[in-house]
Amino acid sequence: MIRFPAHFYDKVIFQFSEDIMLVAIDNLSKSFAGHQVLQNVSLKIEDRDRIGLIGANGAGKSTLLKMIVGALSPDEGEVAVTNNINIGFLEQNTGLERGSTIMQEMRKVFSQVNESERQMKELEAAMSQIDHESQREEYEKLSAQYAVVQEHFQQNEGYLVDVKIKTILNGMGFGDKAFDTVIDTLSGGEKTRLAIARLLLEQPELLILDEPTNHLDFKTLMWLEEYLKDYKGALLLVSHDRYFLNKLVTSVCEMERGILTRYKGDYDKYLQLKEERLARQQKEYEMQQEEIAAMQDYIAKNIVRATTSTRAKSRVHALERMELIDKPPSELKPPKIHFSYDRPPVKDVLHIRNLRLEVGRGNTAKVLAESLDLDVMRGDKVGIIGANGVGKSSFLKAIQGLIPVTEGTMEWGKFVKLAYFDQENTRVDPNNTVLEELWKRHPTVNEQEIRSRLGAVLLTGENVFKEVGNLSGGERAKLAFAILVFEYGNVLILDEPTNHMDLVTKEVIEKALDEFDGTIIMVSHDRYLLNKVPNKIVEMLPGQMMLYNGNFDYYLERSAILAEQAAAAEVQEKKELKESEGAAQYHRSKQQRSEDARRKRRLKELEDLIDILEGEEAELECQIAEPETASDFELLNEKCRELEDVKGRLNQVTDEWIALSDE
Repeated sequence: MIRFPAHFYDKVIFQFSEDIMLVAIDNLSKSFAGHQVLQNVSLKIEDRDRIGLIGANGAGKSTLLKMIVGALSPDEGEVAVTNNINIGFLEQNTGLERGSTIMQEMRKVFSQVNESERQMKELEAAMSQIDHESQREEYEKLSAQYAVVQEHFQQNEGYLVDVKIKTILNGMGFGDKAFDTVIDTLSGGEKTRLAIARLLLEQPELLILDEPTNHLDFKTLMWLEEYLKDYKGALLLVSHDRYFLNKLVTSVCEMERGILTRYKGDYDKYLQLKEERLARQQKEYEMQQEEIAAMQDYIAKNIVRATTSTRAKSRVHALERMELIDKPPSELKPPKIHFSYDRPPVKDVLHIRNLRLEVGRGNTAKVLAESLDLDVMRGDKVGIIGANGVGKSSFLKAIQGLIPVTEGTMEWGKFVKLAYFDQENTRVDPNNTVLEELWKRHPTVNEQEIRSRLGAVLLTGENVFKEVGNLSGGERAKLAFAILVFEYGNVLILDEPTNHMDLVTKEVIEKALDEFDGTIIMVSHDRYLLNKVPNKIVEMLPGQMMLYNGNFDYYLERSAILAEQAAAAEVQEKKELKESEGAAQYHRSKQQRSEDARRKRRLKELEDLIDILEGEEAELECQIAEPETASDFELLNEKCRELEDVKGRLNQVTDEWIALSDE
């Protein structure tokens, strides 16, 4: 990463004025070893610009970026950068400090805030050691210093630093990663994502990202898109991701043959405007050529005639003054890719039930997914998506029998002929030349036909004698397509078919797949391709496959609805559970209150009855003690029986009262 000037590192939010010029590029030219890479390139980058920079590999995009950040000097022209602006540039060498942890690297962005926090702690410690009364003057001095430092800390949102860091890290896919992880232990893709996260925290006025969508899964990519949509500075994005460009850019700058042309609008608008511009330029060129031919014909016939010589000479002068319209450059030769097959399969192409995906063996075996079901019919074009590591590539290999399946069934229909595009290129011999690699697969075909097939994907001349192991990623992919086309499969199985491809080649592949009337099962992160080709999107999850009968935009729309419905159902379930628990609690409370009231009433009844019975007991005892009763044996027995009866009733009532009182 290139970042300058350093004193802007701790700034997280910038306030910009309207139409501030950040960078002015004027007539830049640059050559390497006699080859002109840039020719009179001019470009103005203003605040809030959203520019997509596109062009074929080697067109000069990286050269232009290096000149903007001052890493390379032009042969002619100049780059003017407004004073005191911060430019953030993501390069291949991410610039992260290898020994740092993730959190340490992110906190470096807030160096001045960190310094303010350190000073505050020192001042707090110093003030705690001073007696307020005897050292009042010293205490007030430290207190004033503390107030200044604290104000700086608050103005720079120091209390929100950790919140901002965690928000960005979670968004960039580090939510499940320990923040004390040392950067040395991260993969190359993780380091790139972390470098982007640091740039986002720095919030430079001009953010330059070179292929930022590499190494990002859909979740992280869509989070980044949403974040960049609201970015407060200017964006200059180099990308082959057409969906990404459509989402974010408001102008497209194309580098072609060293010349930069700017088009207003997103990527789709660029395609339209470029086609219209070239058609208009071609028409104007042809009209001017007709006019020139007519004038030259008139001059040739009339220059020597006395009567018409003057008019002929005026046309000569007109020709000399005429500003010639350049003939539109011929389009760079695109590859030619067309898929066909010999025999169509039956209607039911593939049925999968309860498939278990497992990689490795024995103790190292790892289950990627279980209970996978999928039906593919003739003519279906299925795009398979899912999180990194969920097993998409393994699924493609499993259905071809390239890796064993321990559980589940797969049934291919009759007359199915598979043709497989392997992003890892594991089926080619790195020691073969390009020509040998294709020829060995079709030994009965003559060399001219083999070279013609390779030429169709732009592998020509000396390139056909390169060893496969020395090819670039793009060249390897083109060879894989030459092999694929020659197999005449009626079912294409494709694993990331547009990786390493420039935009022109991506358009060709997309058109070829769209026009293919066979069956396609492909794994891809290319959302533009997923939007144009598939009629079904399958989201692969660890325990299931979710089918969406539409393209990628339909998947986004439908999955969002399903997510909302699931969230609403969860809320409703919680609400119903709460209401049910509340009702039960209310019912219990109401019943308890009723029981309490009944108990109190009964206690009062028992207390009154006890009083009555005790009174009866006392009255009978008095009667028994009277002489008249004692002298009358029958009366005495009757009163004693009554007394025993009252006492028994009193004991029963008293026991009930005690029991209710204990409750």
